Amino acid sequence: MTHEVRSALLSAALDAAARGWAVFPLRPGGKPPALHGEASCPRTGDCTRGHRKWEQRATTDPDRIHRAWSTGRFNVGIATGPSGLVVVDLDVPKPNSSADTPGGVTTLVALCERAGQPVPTTYRVRTASGGEHLYFTAPDGIRLGNTAGFLAPSIDTRAWGGYVVAPGSTVNGRAYEVIDPAPVAAMPAWLLDALKPVERPAGPLRLSVPRRGNRAAEIALERETALVAATAEGGREAQLFESARKVARFVGWGDLTRDEVEEAFQRAGEAAGLPASQCRSTLRSVLNWSLRTCRPRETT
Repeated sequence: MTHEVRSALLSAALDAAARGWAVFPLRPGGKPPALHGEASCPRTGDCTRGHRKWEQRATTDPDRIHRAWSTGRFNVGIATGPSGLVVVDLDVPKPNSSADTPGGVTTLVALCERAGQPVPTTYRVRTASGGEHLYFTAPDGIRLGNTAGFLAPSIDTRAWGGYVVAPGSTVNGRAYEVIDPAPVAAMPAWLLDALKPVERPAGPLRLSVPRRGNRAAEIALERETALVAATAEGGREAQLFESARKVARFVGWGDLTRDEVEEAFQRAGEAAGLPASQCRSTLRSVLNWSLRTCRPRETT
């Protein structure tokens, strides 16, 4: 039985690679990568010149795939970026959701109706949880990243920096299965427009700062949003969190409104290159916490 399972997973990996999709092993029966992390990197083989992560090590080479899947019953991960794919992940409602919460499939139908477009026909996979993956070819000249809830609740996307579990894999005893073997379609224009990254301005970002009479609050908002907009990749989310935390006290004291602060930091975060959904999530989290713990203004 073990040999049959391993053979089936090897076939799934080879089938994906034959389509030009770069694959790598996932933990048996699970979703996390089965490759070593940087801390335990032996600096040999693929990593001779430095640690290579799963996206860099994903491959379409049949010989490498045979060697990898000959050692265990690994599930199959498809690295969407190197594979030239954008996968729309339609999730099912979470267990703690209300009974009338729509799933990703229902929400996608609503988005298509709103755009006046049909539901796309493309390669489609049912996930282990009962959701669906819709595969699209990545657009030329545009590097898309991952999104979580950006298009709508229960809809995520996977592109550069992301991966999906390939059909033929099994998680929690449930298989990923192809439910529409149609050719992988180009991403519809309306969907691509919704996912395009916000272009950063060529020159210094000019943010409008509300004038409410408290110069200290205005200066703080202006300074901190400028810091966020100028932060390089690698520290952008941390800077957004720290800067929003510093300004939140002025919201608690009534010097600035929450809407004003959220709008200013949202634009600054997007200008720095952060996804809009990530900005919203970070701001919501830090402002909620900061306003709950805000101390009264000190008076002299």
